[in-house]
Amino acid sequence: MRNPPEFRVEPLVNPVKMPDRVTAALLQLIRNGDYPAKSRLPSEMEMARRFGVSRTVIREAVSRLKSEGLVESRQGSGLYVREIGLDTPFRIDPGVTGSIDSVMQIVELRRGLESEIAALAAERCDSRQLADIRAALQTIAADVAAGRDGVDADMEFHRSIARATNNPHFLSLWDFLGQFLRGAMCVTRALESRTAEMAQQVLDEHHALVDAIARKNPEAARNAARRHMEMASRRLTTSGPVRPNPESLPAPAK
Repeated sequence: MRNPPEFRVEPLVNPVKMPDRVTAALLQLIRNGDYPAKSRLPSEMEMARRFGVSRTVIREAVSRLKSEGLVESRQGSGLYVREIGLDTPFRIDPGVTGSIDSVMQIVELRRGLESEIAALAAERCDSRQLADIRAALQTIAADVAAGRDGVDADMEFHRSIARATNNPHFLSLWDFLGQFLRGAMCVTRALESRTAEMAQQVLDEHHALVDAIARKNPEAARNAARRHMEMASRRLTTSGPVRPNPESLPAPAK
């Protein structure tokens, strides 16, 4: 029988949001392969000792992992990592806006998704859907002119393009990811609004995307969406730290 994997964690010293931090640490161990499918996690008591927290905190973190289908308890045997199945949800940490690096990962995820959505929208959208896309773009401009962050309008702009694919799975995926992408978009829009030049650059990128869709040019639409995401990445890496409006960020996990 081979030795169990090393439980590589550090004691947690800040009592704030301990269940969140324990959940995140356990998720990292599972995702990194330290604890692959079918492997047994340390006992509740051992995890509490290693993290330096109460068993109540461990129970709450484990309960969250169970609710997401990532671990399971086996009577008389312990807690095990489950194999990935149809009931295993895709998950993004709601605290993804905690660092620029984390936001960059979301932008990379969006880059692939938005590019194909834009290409399909260019192929398939009808006049009503194109009008909705243009109306959403106008709402972004109106929000910015009124001093608002434009996050809701920006979300609806990209959602209207997803809707124009006429593929319900793209729209469902956008709606799911939207709850996590929102926080990242808060950061990118806060950066983009810092200067008139940067704001105009973003506006031009949006217009280029809409123009390609209106011309029914899938390749141009794909390139425009990809360039928009690449420029968002560049703006993130070349700008200083920014604090988005807390009211716009996603609610923390409970």
